[in-house]
Amino acid sequence: MAILGQIRSKPWLLMGVIALALLAFLVNPDSIEKVFGKNPDVLGKVNGEKITREEYNDQLFVLQQQAEQQNQPKNGLEEQAWQLLVQSKLIKQQFEKMGFEMTEDYFWNQIQYDQMFAQNKQFFDEKGNFKTQELKKQIEELKSTSPEGYNQWIKTRKSVEYRLMARQVFANISTGITTGKKEAEELMRQRDQLADIDFVKVDYTAYLQKTKINVKTEDLANYIKQHPVMFKAEASRNIGIVYFPAQPSAADDAAAQKEITKLFSGGTDASGGKENFQNTTNDSMFVMANSDMPFNNQYLKPSQLPQSVQAQIATAAVGQTFGPYKEQNFYVVSKLVGKKTSDSTLSRHILIAFKGSPAGEGVTRSKEAAKKLADSIGAIVKATPARFTEFLKLSNDPNSAAQGGSLGWTTPETPFVPEFLTYLANNPKGATGVVETQFGYHIINIEDKKSGSMGYKVANLVKAVKPSDATEADTDKKARRFIQQVQGKSFNDFVNIAKKSNFQFSNPKSAKRFDGQLQGLGTDKDGEILSWAFDKKREKGDTEFFTVEGTGDKIVVYLNGKQEKGLADPESVRDQIETIVKNKLAAKQISDKIAAAKATSLDQIATLFATTKQSAQVNLLNPSVAGSMEPKVAGAAFGVAKGKLSNPVEGGTGVYVLIKKNETTNKQPGDLKQFTESVTQRNSGMFGQAWLKSLQDNSDIDDYRIEIWNKVGSQK
Repeated sequence: MAILGQIRSKPWLLMGVIALALLAFLVNPDSIEKVFGKNPDVLGKVNGEKITREEYNDQLFVLQQQAEQQNQPKNGLEEQAWQLLVQSKLIKQQFEKMGFEMTEDYFWNQIQYDQMFAQNKQFFDEKGNFKTQELKKQIEELKSTSPEGYNQWIKTRKSVEYRLMARQVFANISTGITTGKKEAEELMRQRDQLADIDFVKVDYTAYLQKTKINVKTEDLANYIKQHPVMFKAEASRNIGIVYFPAQPSAADDAAAQKEITKLFSGGTDASGGKENFQNTTNDSMFVMANSDMPFNNQYLKPSQLPQSVQAQIATAAVGQTFGPYKEQNFYVVSKLVGKKTSDSTLSRHILIAFKGSPAGEGVTRSKEAAKKLADSIGAIVKATPARFTEFLKLSNDPNSAAQGGSLGWTTPETPFVPEFLTYLANNPKGATGVVETQFGYHIINIEDKKSGSMGYKVANLVKAVKPSDATEADTDKKARRFIQQVQGKSFNDFVNIAKKSNFQFSNPKSAKRFDGQLQGLGTDKDGEILSWAFDKKREKGDTEFFTVEGTGDKIVVYLNGKQEKGLADPESVRDQIETIVKNKLAAKQISDKIAAAKATSLDQIATLFATTKQSAQVNLLNPSVAGSMEPKVAGAAFGVAKGKLSNPVEGGTGVYVLIKKNETTNKQPGDLKQFTESVTQRNSGMFGQAWLKSLQDNSDIDDYRIEIWNKVGSQK
């Protein structure tokens, strides 16, 4: 079972596991039947092929698992899951159009090349042959011994199939990318050809410092219409946000400091002022009763302790206290209550689950039957440890069973359930016993032990510096006064009032329904705000008030624009294109002034714009002109007759007028064959993602997710 153990022990490799319950906007399948008739589970289509809720949830689950493994936020992955599914469908369709079919033979012949298997030596024997038959055998065994594990494999296989199809499709496409002899010869000629020019550049930045140009909405719209492919937009919302954090006041800070000082050296009210943290005889109970954070019974390394304690802990005596001191928004007093070396333990186990336990999916035995079976196995293994492996097939932990029951080396800091850690800590090498946890009954065998570094048990009495009721009330008052001020006002008024009052303002201009998080915010209310903004009843200018759970923070939002699917709203992309459009308007003015002046020399043009004449050597394949990449200028240099003044050229950084003085050839080393191969290789490397994007842009992709949400929302 070792190979499948590798798969199951690495959830980030699984491209689909246990399906999640549908997202909140799909809570009731019956409520959306009117949208899609008999297909309430269809979230969209790619060229007519369905994307189901199950597929979507599986993909989302995988991304969330990956995020959790990498300590990244698990929310905001809905859109990424959707895009991956869309691309997988497109790849599958191209795979089939090429005449391929994902048969059993094809799958098993190609699986060794998949990234999940190819990079892992355990899937290959000593001679480098893939262990196909062994993997097949283990899957068949899994089918009968662990329905959950087999279900994980089925979903894993689906994602492997998509990757194998993508590998084949891209291989075929890359093979078809070639460079013809004529094309290579022309590119070599362009590479070696140089033009010496004199030119005048009217720099956009310098020109705009002297000439004010206002970019109107219609100017942006015209640019978008000229470049429709670049500005295809999904549905989004322009949202103004003002955030009112309920930050503790100086009085709140002083109150927290006073409270912890009283608990530390004064006395608790419950004890009549007699018991405090210094004289208590039960540190854990005192912390549990009086601290804002629970007592931690584990022994920790110095690096795991509060920074204010780390440097002093090694020489401290048991019972010594530290503080009060402040860390972030907490006042803390720490007391060393124990220290010992931290043993590392090598152990293995067999888990006997029962019906209703977290590991008991598909298990029918009762708790009593599970205990009886575990005790029986435990007695046998205790008497004859060599028989441990005979019972692995009964284990309800397939991950460890695939590794001979081994859990590897663990320490008291390992995130196991307390009962398990207690057994490991209190028993010697070679011990075998039965331990009950929430997961069932574990037959544990301790294989080895070794001493580790010193560990310290520290009781931390903590008081959080929290906003008082008065502080939260003041925050609420400010937020409500603000929303009253801006209701019915323009967005400019909303922004100006917020900034004048020094409130925290942000403006996600293209927030998508399934972004999960709002740029500039990042609270547990982000999803709710997006739901509000995408409600079909919502109109531009609407405002709303939100309270962040548990913090007292307030949020006021303003809907400034609704972008439906199609060409982007000009104002929503102003930040992206305003400079480009302004430069284009400046270029037209500059060209018109040159034409009106009827200039016949570079000197006249230089005088007209108070600039200077310059010289450069340009090349078509490396069109650098005075430090700027200007392909249009290079093109004009080779297109204009020698000695003739060119027309104004609208470059990326300014308007150029040039005169070509001469052309030369600088033959570079390398023959035609080498050059052809390098061009082909470069094009192949660049083509894949560009091709996939083009395929997606030109496919018929239907996304019903917002429509489904609106339907459900209207029926709540």
